[in-house]
Parts: sequence; C-alpha cells; structure tokens
Amino acid sequence: MGSLNLCCHKALPNARLLPYFSAVQTIITIKPCISSSSSTINHHRHYRNSPTAVASTAKQLTSPELVALEYADLNINYDNVSQEVGHVRIRQHVNPFAPSFSIPAPVPNWSQVFKDSTLPLMVDIGSGSGRFLLWLAKRNPDSQNYLGLEIRQKLANRAEFWARELSLHNIHFMFANATISFEELVSAYPGPLMLVSILCPDPHFKKRHHKRRVVQKPLVDSIVNNLMPGGQVFTESDVLEVAVNMRDLFDEESDLIQHINGSMECDEEGWLINNPMGIRTEREIHAEFEGAKIYRSLYQKLLL
Repeated sequence: MGSLNLCCHKALPNARLLPYFSAVQTIITIKPCISSSSSTINHHRHYRNSPTAVASTAKQLTSPELVALEYADLNINYDNVSQEVGHVRIRQHVNPFAPSFSIPAPVPNWSQVFKDSTLPLMVDIGSGSGRFLLWLAKRNPDSQNYLGLEIRQKLANRAEFWARELSLHNIHFMFANATISFEELVSAYPGPLMLVSILCPDPHFKKRHHKRRVVQKPLVDSIVNNLMPGGQVFTESDVLEVAVNMRDLFDEESDLIQHINGSMECDEEGWLINNPMGIRTEREIHAEFEGAKIYRSLYQKLLL
C-alpha cells in the first residue's frame, strides 16, 4: 500500500490553520499511547508487541478489567441499568440499509437537551457504550456539549440512562443512523460544531459490504461543511484498510480541511502515535491489549 505520510503533508499555500490546541484545547489533550514499529498481519488487522499489552498480561488483567479500570472515575452504577433499559446485547456489525435504520432521527429541542445549547458541540459518530463521551463531558461540564450518535438503540438508551444518573447536562445520546441523520441534527444545533470523532467504526470486511461503512462521501461533505473554522475531525481504526479509506475521503476535502502537522508526533508511516483525547476508547483498550496497532488521524478546518 506504500508509506503513508499523514502528518508530514505540506499545507496548501493559502491554508490557514489555527495554532494547535487553540480551537479545541479544552477537549484535545495529548496522552501518550505506547507504540512499536514491529507489526504482522492477522485477519485484516496489524498487530504489534505492545508494551501495554505485555504489562497488562503480566498483571493478569483481562481487557474488560482494563476498561473498567480506565473508566473507574465515572462511578457508573451498573446494578440498576438492566432494570431501566433491559439486557444489552451488542451486535457487532449492523446493516445501516435495513428498513429500521432508514428513518431520520427526530431533531430534539436542543434547549431541553442541554443546559446551554449555545456551547461548542462535539459529535461522536458511533458512540458505542458512551463511556468515552461521558468521560469527556464530566471533565468539561461548562465549556462543551457532547452528542453521541449510535445505530444500536439499546446502547444509546443505556448511555443516556448513565448520563442522567451522573447528572450531566452537557451530553446527550441518540439512536440514529448518522449517514441519514447527521446533517439535519447538526445544522439545527444553535452553537458551533467544534469536533467530530469517528473512532473504530464497524469495518464491514466483506467487499460487498463496504458500502455499509459509515464514512462515505456524503457524510464527509456534511461534516466538513458544518464544522466551524478551526474545528477538528479525529478518526481512528485498528483496521488499516478502514483507516486509509477514511483518510482518503477526508483528503479529498483538502481545500477546506487539512491534517494537523508540526505539533503532533507520527510514526514512520505517518499515523498519530498518541491519542489526543486524553483517554482511550473501549475498542482501543481491547485492541491494544491484543497487540493491535491503532491508526489515527487528526484534521482541522481551514480559516477561510
């Protein structure tokens, strides 16, 4: 596939990027993520001998235990969630073209959803269990709002239940097919769209199912067009093919959005070494426990 050089891309002559951290400095922070250059291919994923995985194995912790440990300060009450939303069985790969996912999610009354609906918004597409976004919302209660879009309804319901249990008024989770609902939802939001994250989306490995992948050109266009000047997009996957596909689609918008370079350390293939969000996603924890490499990219919209 050739060597990638994401962070070493030269900005266009007329490109104007905000200084690093100035756009979303309260939610984008650098947290080192241990990496290694050695890799082999196994079932479409590139695996590495991760020191994190080795250390975790030595401590005899399972990856679910590592997730619980990393998110321990959320203090989520897991005992009564099943009574509220029922048993949550996670289906790994959902067909977004199924009739049940073809109806756009209704736009909520944002002033009822958030305490202050004018705050800058971060949208996490495919928010999964929601703990990643809850962790961020708990640390930035008065400066940002957070919206999780999840195509698996029980996951969205459980995450919203946790948000209420934690008395967080700057976060909301919705059952939504982002490919259908993103544009209408974010265009109706009163405040600026500050950050969009797409983290370890469903890979849909079979070639005939690639059209089911969430990152397609219409969604990329909607993200870039709605993003505030200086706003950012963070993507990652433990599947190289998926990460490259996301990169290629966002690179097609290079007249409006550019890789953040200079301040970000990259590996020899050009992928971000560190997770800039301050905490790993659950999928990230599981993947790195297994020795997988995470392929990360961070973009910023130009100041036109």
